[in-house]
Amino acid sequence: MRTCNPEYRVITLLATSLRHNPELAVFLTLALGFLLGRLRLGSFKLGNVVGTLLAGVIIGQLDIQVHPLVKIVFFDLFLFATGYKVGPQFFRGLKKNALPQVLLTLVLCITSLVATVVAAKILGYDCGTAAGVLAGAFTESTVIGTAGDMISRLNLPEAEKQRLLNNIPVAYAVSYLVGTGFVVWFLSSLAPKLMRVNLKAESRKLEAQMSIQPAEQFSTSGYREWDIRAYRLADRFADRQIADLEKSFAPERVFVERIRRNSEFLNATPDTELHAGDVAAVMARHRVLLSRSFAVGSEVEDRELLDFPTMTADIVVTNRALDDQTLPRLAEQYGRGVALEKLIRGGEEIPFTAETTVQRGDLLRIVGATQHVERVGKILGYLERPSSETDMVFVGLGIFVGGLIGLLSIKVGRLPLSLTASGGSLIMGLVFGWLRSVRPTFGRIPEPALWVFDTVGLAVFIGVVGLNAGRSFVTGLRVTGPSLLLVGFLVATLPHLVAILFGRYLLKMNPVILLGACSGAGTVTAALRAIQDEAGSKLPALGYTVPYAIGNILLTAWGPVIVMLMR
Repeated sequence: MRTCNPEYRVITLLATSLRHNPELAVFLTLALGFLLGRLRLGSFKLGNVVGTLLAGVIIGQLDIQVHPLVKIVFFDLFLFATGYKVGPQFFRGLKKNALPQVLLTLVLCITSLVATVVAAKILGYDCGTAAGVLAGAFTESTVIGTAGDMISRLNLPEAEKQRLLNNIPVAYAVSYLVGTGFVVWFLSSLAPKLMRVNLKAESRKLEAQMSIQPAEQFSTSGYREWDIRAYRLADRFADRQIADLEKSFAPERVFVERIRRNSEFLNATPDTELHAGDVAAVMARHRVLLSRSFAVGSEVEDRELLDFPTMTADIVVTNRALDDQTLPRLAEQYGRGVALEKLIRGGEEIPFTAETTVQRGDLLRIVGATQHVERVGKILGYLERPSSETDMVFVGLGIFVGGLIGLLSIKVGRLPLSLTASGGSLIMGLVFGWLRSVRPTFGRIPEPALWVFDTVGLAVFIGVVGLNAGRSFVTGLRVTGPSLLLVGFLVATLPHLVAILFGRYLLKMNPVILLGACSGAGTVTAALRAIQDEAGSKLPALGYTVPYAIGNILLTAWGPVIVMLMR
């Protein structure tokens, strides 16, 4: 008999265990979802979000229900982390010099809302399906939560609310395949052809305009941009000050860090007088040290001289007086003895040149003697000390205060409209992220912890959505699946096409920056990577950070808006 089959009994026992212990189903969903997320079909990768959703749907066929509070808690953590990451760039984007990128983002996001609503009205979709289409087409999973919160507040029978809520992940799953796969190809391959530009050639032109040295593009852990070597100084530097030696190689930056005079070691300052026979520890770019014109003296082996403490540190720029100053100006005033390795803005590494300006909230990774790095850290802002501790007072209060603000509502017609507690968490994440960039002495969330809040928070939320949708997911997909593919395609590509035409021909944006801005405004990070690969350059990231920050907020806000418009 079937009931005597050992495999059947194991499955029955497993299903019963998961039904009575739904927390186990959540962890099984995470494990299976992240495993599915690693699968590749050619260049297409499912990713953790879709993988977890599909895993939840599969396990949800066992009729497992997880309390809604679980997904709300993790969703609030995710939204707060999202706001925290993009806060500095979001407020930066409101300034005048970022106006073209802000306008481009507004055009793309508004077009996405209009295209979704029009298509949904024509095909007779309900508000849940429409919200899922928008969320999937722009890979903006937060829309699932904000739209779901709004649907839960509607004055509808409970069964109808549940039907609408279950339709969101169905539409999301189908349109997501288009939103990632096709949009990545569209922006990296088709869009340059539509603009009739060669992305690699345009990147080389822009690099030339910005005076970027090609060698710096290939700096890796195997190549040191800066180096320190020991030289017995040439006689011509005797009886001169260290400042004279350093200035003689201008505009190249050359520093004397330490002096050996006979058996004595001296710390070098600009007014230190050099003597005949001095051996100096000289810091400069690797290519400068190797050039024939670098006639500082003869190189010698002197391990003791070079054995002094150095450090690589991350400095958050908070000094208001330094906002919008160029890197060469900062280097001339404060940068003696240190070298800039990376400039990170909004979580993305930004190519830097002689014309690059520093913005508050930027993270500068500098290297040099410990005393110089600490000195520069105090001037620029805040030197990040390695720590694994998260300021949970900061996180807890941020989500609590944001939630209270989100509960406030205003009436639009007969419908009460509010940010919801989750939307308030996002807004407060923005504010707290900005505060952290201005006053980084509090509110630290280390990168690993931020990854947990961001990635695991969203994965648990999506997984629970899949588990609770369960059997209704398959039914809904069977009914609306074919049309969703077409609608997802239109909603995903039309806004990007409009934005490209607007940015290229009205705003006159450089195509390299324009495509980076489109990937940011549409929150399609995978597209940025593809564009950079196609361009053979990191320059598209210059257009990414501000649109990504604003696009995240606008697309998340469209969740309740689209529900209201469809009702």
